[in-house]
Amino acid sequence: MLKAAFFSILIAIAQAFASESTGTAAKAINSLGIELLAKTSKPDQNALLSPYSIQSALAMTYAGADGITRAEMAKVLHYPTNDAELHGSFAAMQRALDEVIQRSKANSEREKQWGATNDPITLTVANRLFGQTGYDFRPAFLDLVKSSYAAPFEPLNLKNNSAGATKHINAWVEEQTRQRIRNVIPDGALNDLTRLVLVNAIYLKAPWMKPFSASSTKPQPFRLTGGDRVNVPTMTQQDSFGYETRSGFSIVVLTYNCWNIQFVILLPDKANGLPALEAKLTPELLASCVQLGEHELILYLPKFKLEPPMIPLGKELKSLGMKSAFDEPLGSANFERLAPRRPNDYLSISEVFHKTFLKLDEHGTEAAAATATTLETLGIHAAPPKPIEVRVDHPFLFAIQHRPSGACLFLGRVVDPR
Repeated sequence: MLKAAFFSILIAIAQAFASESTGTAAKAINSLGIELLAKTSKPDQNALLSPYSIQSALAMTYAGADGITRAEMAKVLHYPTNDAELHGSFAAMQRALDEVIQRSKANSEREKQWGATNDPITLTVANRLFGQTGYDFRPAFLDLVKSSYAAPFEPLNLKNNSAGATKHINAWVEEQTRQRIRNVIPDGALNDLTRLVLVNAIYLKAPWMKPFSASSTKPQPFRLTGGDRVNVPTMTQQDSFGYETRSGFSIVVLTYNCWNIQFVILLPDKANGLPALEAKLTPELLASCVQLGEHELILYLPKFKLEPPMIPLGKELKSLGMKSAFDEPLGSANFERLAPRRPNDYLSISEVFHKTFLKLDEHGTEAAAATATTLETLGIHAAPPKPIEVRVDHPFLFAIQHRPSGACLFLGRVVDPR
């Protein structure tokens, strides 16, 4: 039995190509992200996912699938039947992220002329295929992931030196994420059956458009799920923010040093209202967050850092209906478009690993994530209104979102900022 692994890493931010180009990818990213947020953690736990990272890795994997495996993956991953539309949309997303960097640099240069010193966004997006030397991968598959996902192929001796390959791939991931994601591939995950590892690596360090003053950060009470209150370092700023109230919750949007990326807060009206809010979470709700009106707020926002352990996503993906990709039932996996399928030599996914990191403070946000999928072969002017006071002092949802497309690069919940 041969194994192949697919990995993805991320940290978020972006501007871009027209939403029509990125719309297909954005819908798939947000839809799966919402489903996995509910399945991978309990409502009373902090949580962090990178929907973009997960989908980038799985989209490359999907490019090699065929038959029932392909049909199941398309349904679970919310993909259209048109391959050119799907892969073209993910390619447009990556170009959009690349453009974020250029726009942020240009914005920082303009600010310097006005005496400001805000740093540009740091964003790294990288894809790579690590495959077994000499294995019969189809050239058409390698060409597609290289052209649509900018994922070059690097041969490794996975069969005879899986430990060395694990170390090499993890080191590449660490480099791409500035050492924020370590050991995304656990020891023993690769072995003499491993044939392919697909990696999507993304790193983000994004300063706020208007940083918070550190001198204004003070301990403030935060109400936990059980009703207890704890004091946590809480930032304060009075300024114009994207803001809107909805039935049972409110939305606050903070922009980074680039109009195209934003931090979204979904705050329940009630301290115990997070489960009800999560039940309302839809791709359409997330997409609507890019069109909020500006309001003068006094915002109280806790600092927090999330670094959850690596999450294996295989069980959750199978529960959503993606079973044959994992060779359930035995012999059903079909990745014929990736490599020739023979009776005693065929690829299947053995596991999908995902690891994330996010830190939010007065300066901005630093975030990273990693996803790994392993395959096996089994074969008018008016007086300004009074500012609205918004206290983010109880459990809430958040997202780091690419505004032009609405795609969530990160999605999570904070129930305890400590």
